[in-house]
Amino acid sequence: MGTVVVVSDLSKNFQTKVKKSGLRESFKSLIHPVYREVKAVQDVSFSVEKGEILAFIGPNGAGKSTTIKMMTGILYPSRGTVTVLGLIPWKSRKSLSYKIGSVFGQKSQMWFHLPPEDSFELMADIYELDRYDYKNTLKELVQRFQLEEFMHQPVRKLSLGQRIRCEIAVSLIHSPEILFLDEPTIGLDVVVKNQIRDLIKDLNNRNQLTVFLTSHDVSDIEKLCRRVIVIDRGQLILHSTVNELKHAYLQTKILSLKLEEVYVPTIQGVTILKQKGTGLKLEVDTTQCTLQQIFDDIIKHTTIVDMMISETPMEEIIETIYTGS
Repeated sequence: MGTVVVVSDLSKNFQTKVKKSGLRESFKSLIHPVYREVKAVQDVSFSVEKGEILAFIGPNGAGKSTTIKMMTGILYPSRGTVTVLGLIPWKSRKSLSYKIGSVFGQKSQMWFHLPPEDSFELMADIYELDRYDYKNTLKELVQRFQLEEFMHQPVRKLSLGQRIRCEIAVSLIHSPEILFLDEPTIGLDVVVKNQIRDLIKDLNNRNQLTVFLTSHDVSDIEKLCRRVIVIDRGQLILHSTVNELKHAYLQTKILSLKLEEVYVPTIQGVTILKQKGTGLKLEVDTTQCTLQQIFDDIIKHTTIVDMMISETPMEEIIETIYTGS
C-alpha cells in the first residue's frame, strides 16, 4: 500500500504572555512583558498508510488541531519532522495543497450567501483544473453526494447535513490523495451521521482515499476506523487498532436475559443490575469469570428464552484512557 504520512518526534511550543492582576502589575507587564512556554505537542510520532482511515482523538486542548496544522503546513514545528506524500508541509505548502483536502465541521470553505455551485467553480479556478476534467468530477460528486436539489440554493439556507455533504464534495473537487476530516459529523442527527459515514467509507473503498479523522463521536471511530491514536496534553498516550483498544480496556460485559424461571446468580464477578420476574440484567467482570461459566450455571437451574450481550461503550473506554484509571 505504501506510507503517505510520516511524523517523527514532532513538537510545538508556544510563547504566551502572562497576564497580571491589578492596575500597577498590568501596566508593568505592558512595558516588561513576561512570557511562559506552553508545550502544545510533545515528541509525537506515527505514520499513516495509503488507503487507511485513521482516528486521531483526544480531549479538547490535547494538541490535535496543532498537529494537523503542522501536517498541512499552516504551522512550523519547534522540532521534529513531518512528510506528507513525500513533501515537507511547511516548505511545500502550495504543492501539498493540490494533493490534500480538508473539512472542518464548524468552519465552512463555501461562500455563505452564494449557492454551492459557485463555490465549486471558485475551487476549480483556485486549483487550476482542466474544465473537462472538472465537469466530469463535479457530475460524479453531485450524483454520489446527492446534491442536485440544492446546488442552486444559497448555502445559508441549507441544513447542516446538506452543508456538510457539500463541504466534503468541495474538498474532493481536485481529487486529493488525503482528506483531513475534523469533526465532520458534529451537530448532525443520527440518520445524517450514518449517511456521511457511508459516503466516507464509499470514497475510501472506491478511490483508496486516505482519511485522517478527528472526532468526539465514538461511533465515527467504531464504524470507520481500523486504527486509532489517542493524544492527551500534547503527548501520544495510545496507538493501537480499534479492536485492540476495545479488547485491552474491555473488562465488563452486560447480559440481558429472559429466562423460564427466576434465577439468582452466585458466581464471583457477576453483579445483578436489574431483576424483574424472569427478566435479568447482569454485569460480568470477565477478569473473574467467563461467559461460559455463567451460561453453564444458568442452564443448571433454568432455560434461556432470550439473550443479548453488549460490550462496554467506546465512550467509557476512551474516558478510562483519558483519566488514566
